[in-house]
Amino acid sequence: MRRSLLPLNALRVFDAAARSLSFTKAADELAVTPAAVGQQIRALEETLGVILFRRTARGLELTPEALRALPHLRSGFSAFEETVSALREGQGAARLSLGCARGAIRHWLLPRLTGWLEAHPEASVQIIALDGPVDFAQANFDLALSYGPAPDAEGVFGHKLADEMLVTVRAPNAASRALGWRTMEGPAVALPDAGQALDWAIAGLGEAHVPLTLAAHALAEGLVVECGEPVPTDDAYWLCAPAPQWKSAKVKALVQMLTE
Repeated sequence: MRRSLLPLNALRVFDAAARSLSFTKAADELAVTPAAVGQQIRALEETLGVILFRRTARGLELTPEALRALPHLRSGFSAFEETVSALREGQGAARLSLGCARGAIRHWLLPRLTGWLEAHPEASVQIIALDGPVDFAQANFDLALSYGPAPDAEGVFGHKLADEMLVTVRAPNAASRALGWRTMEGPAVALPDAGQALDWAIAGLGEAHVPLTLAAHALAEGLVVECGEPVPTDDAYWLCAPAPQWKSAKVKALVQMLTE
């Protein structure tokens, strides 16, 4: 059943005026003019088809219809406040839901989460592996890390980690057998994702052709060495989320943690 649009702003004005029995005091509370309060009340009376206030020698007076309606209205506002509080609780800093390109979970995401998890022993973190572009219409993620072109879904904003390069790496003194994933043609061993290709290279099983962002830590630790020259690619790793979520303190803190 289709719900009618409620005049919520006018009802809020009515509640304020009913508490003070003064359009002037209601205007001060709501940071508007008394004329604006009067206009909202008249519009609400016209919409509802009832009179809410009468002027008497002693000032404003609520009509019987208004007196009967107020308890229900205030109960409704309390329910709204409880709903907003419940939604805010879902944005608690210790509750995270992250989507992550499958190959980047071990070599990029988990090392960055380690310090945060140590500082938040009460944390609840859910990580979902992504095999392609994230669909925020279907998944309730706080943030996602995708690999590929810039996110183009309506309303989704992406932050590129870096202009990406593909590098060929192998363990020191390892064999030259090629290990590949979806970005490499004709590898001797084809693996499901770049993370597994990098794991095999670290284990000394061959050379892996992977994004530099993914291999950077292993290179810095000397677990692998670079073979040949890096190759530019138009694909990249993107932190992405619907635009409104980027304004939340939770997502801002998460992005800062992941990009430090």
